[in-house]
Amino acid sequence: MSKTSTETVRHALHGPTMGTRWSALFYAAPGLDIMPIQAALQQAVQRVDAQMSTWNPDSDLMRLNSAPIGQWVTIPADLARVLALGLDIGRASAGAFDIGMGDAVRAWGFGAQTAQEAAIRAALTAQRHAAHDLLELDGKRVRKQAPICLDLNGIAKGYGVDQLALTLRRFGITAALVGIDGELRALGLRPDRQGWAVAVEAPDPDQRAPHSMLVLHDAAVATSGDYRHWVQVQDRRLSHTMDPRRGAPLPHPPASVTVIAPTCAQADAWATALMVAGPDTGMALAAQHGLSALFLLRGKQHELSARACGALFSAHPGAVTQPA
Repeated sequence: MSKTSTETVRHALHGPTMGTRWSALFYAAPGLDIMPIQAALQQAVQRVDAQMSTWNPDSDLMRLNSAPIGQWVTIPADLARVLALGLDIGRASAGAFDIGMGDAVRAWGFGAQTAQEAAIRAALTAQRHAAHDLLELDGKRVRKQAPICLDLNGIAKGYGVDQLALTLRRFGITAALVGIDGELRALGLRPDRQGWAVAVEAPDPDQRAPHSMLVLHDAAVATSGDYRHWVQVQDRRLSHTMDPRRGAPLPHPPASVTVIAPTCAQADAWATALMVAGPDTGMALAAQHGLSALFLLRGKQHELSARACGALFSAHPGAVTQPA
């Protein structure tokens, strides 16, 4: 064991957020007082939730949703950053990622209310325009130029992970793996000078098992899939990922898309965008924007195949380490 390994202590912290759990695994010098770090991490994710939740009617996002058309609304800096990033990725993905799908998300039962037939019909027939065409940002001010219902579930969790990482850095911690519900960001290397090994989950709704493994170093990973959150409509299981063109769940999505990016907010949003785009257009988008991406696809007999691109995922799926 290296000298560096003997000079640091491993800590594992966790807590509730966004209907799930956050976690922080890190190494620090002996004698570090953990209680202020635990409190600061919890405050960081609570701040994100308080600003961006669609489940809390008093959140800053819901306040913006209820504001009159054309009225400037002052919002917190974190929310402004996430809106700006969401609109940027919306433009870059030609609308595959759209933060203006709140009405469809709610109508199909993926929000705080159960699915409503009338709301579904309204979502399906609504005349849709991309959020980046309807929302105007000016620093910490924002206004809607037409009716739109914003939803940040495809990016807020990733941003929360980034806030966990930023909080640890403020305490001088440079070796860590933080996450919220499988969205992860790695800081530095472990004390043994190795990267952080994380699993790409198999897209199986009945169990949690690794499909493959990868190693992160100063990078983030997020996965969007069809196997965790769905609604049953007659004999079909519909995923929570919305098709911005239809106002409805994707009819034939990939089983999952995993994206590696510099920040978890970017990885989170791009994983959703590539799910919507599909494997052909999605692979081209990933290559265009320098992303590492892994598509897991189901065949006619439900067998899995993989398509991948980028520095961490070779064009050959065998480059992704399969667990023993």
